[in-house]
Amino acid sequence: MGADPEVADPAPAVVVLVPFPAQGHVTPMLQLARALAARGITATVAVPDFVRRRMGSVTGDGVELVSIPSGIPDRGGEPPGFASIAHAMEHHMPAHLEQMLTRGHAKCIVVDVLASWAIPVASRCGVPAVGFWTAMLASFRVVSAIPEFLRQAFISDSGIPILTKGLDKDDEENTDLRIATNLHILPESLQLGTKEMMPWLVGCEASQKSRFAFWLQILKRMKSLRCLLVNSFPDEATDEDSDELHPSPQGLQILEVGPLSIDGLAENIQKLPAKNPSMWQADGSCMDWLDQQSPGSVIYVSFGSWVAPIGPDKINELALGLEATGRPFLWVLKNDPSWRAGLPAGYLETVSGRGKIVAWAPQGGVLAHEAIGCYLTHCGWNSTLEAIHHGVRLLCYPVSGDQFINSAFIVKMWGVGIRLRSTGRSDVKDSVEMIMEGDDGKRLQEKMNELRERVMVGEATCVAKRNLGAFVHGIKRDGLAFEHLATKVYDTPPSQIVTHAS
Repeated sequence: MGADPEVADPAPAVVVLVPFPAQGHVTPMLQLARALAARGITATVAVPDFVRRRMGSVTGDGVELVSIPSGIPDRGGEPPGFASIAHAMEHHMPAHLEQMLTRGHAKCIVVDVLASWAIPVASRCGVPAVGFWTAMLASFRVVSAIPEFLRQAFISDSGIPILTKGLDKDDEENTDLRIATNLHILPESLQLGTKEMMPWLVGCEASQKSRFAFWLQILKRMKSLRCLLVNSFPDEATDEDSDELHPSPQGLQILEVGPLSIDGLAENIQKLPAKNPSMWQADGSCMDWLDQQSPGSVIYVSFGSWVAPIGPDKINELALGLEATGRPFLWVLKNDPSWRAGLPAGYLETVSGRGKIVAWAPQGGVLAHEAIGCYLTHCGWNSTLEAIHHGVRLLCYPVSGDQFINSAFIVKMWGVGIRLRSTGRSDVKDSVEMIMEGDDGKRLQEKMNELRERVMVGEATCVAKRNLGAFVHGIKRDGLAFEHLATKVYDTPPSQIVTHAS
């Protein structure tokens, strides 16, 4: 995309990008950085030191990965847990980011919403801040509706659902679903209950309260943002009542710029790294193993890098279910007792040759391989986008957070996958047969091919390119006083920007 001669700076504009330090957040932030670099922006991605140590550096072509001291000791092995990360983000990293912004010449800082600690830092340094939502827009609608949940007393002040308010106690089993649909947060056809919608309802009650406080703090800090970039595409709310969905926060300009994994969004970059750097060491032997399998025959199983272990009983049943299918499978399962507890004794020997278990896999390469027939997934958003990118049917087993929303769109809105009711061996066997055989499997693949066409080379690509171009235009023009963005560059209502591509 050529620079506008009337507004271009003599030197490239510098943008600092701050992701939440988890693989599923760092990857799309790096993809956004590359898309900005393709449009003449010098992009610096600032991550905690423990991420930098695990991922190495990404330099050249205007993209650089730099380290921020976190104060977290380097113990090797697993990255730190959520509590340690949250403490570092609030109490140790702000001063170091402030020094970076004070020394540099950043025209803008792009802040992952989950790394909201960087928003007040940007304010103190006088650097305009833009938000970045790494997931689908639908899940942001849920989070932004928290004030309405509280106002209508559907949840307590600590985020716990109040399921019986104003309803017949004999009908409590339907209460959760009614609360979710009556607020018009998501299309009614998804039939999602409150507990499936709210990303803070994870773990015990103390954990849920802590996570809810985390989200309240994010919403408070986001009030100063005028623009939010979303790694999503305009094909979510196709339901007939989508125009009546709960609106986004007033004054917040939303620009869908995804999927950022689309290679064409970084079309001007000639020397990008071939793969996104990972915090995990992939086992490349799985690619050689896939080369030996028949096309469309392999079940790929992975629950991502951030989800907690699903437990020994479920692991045991899933293992027996995969064995019962009689099909080859590639299972990503961390080499850790908490993850592999439950594997039947001698299981690796029993399935040797037909089944392969690795601690981590190069997922993009795996999903692109012709041997893959379906993907049993937790429905993380990045994994969902990668599956769409490569046209792989999905067997959905959401575990926490926004995964239930993603799963509902996959199954009920787009029709490109089916929901696995449980990890019970019979459910696994039956679901795999359904998704990979007969008319059902054929229909799912046809739907996936249609979705892939729309998202990867159709309307979504046009919208993403246009929104990215307009965003960069604003940066180069005046360093982004965001009133300019909201009134001139993006003078079309957000709903029209993200749904009408030329």
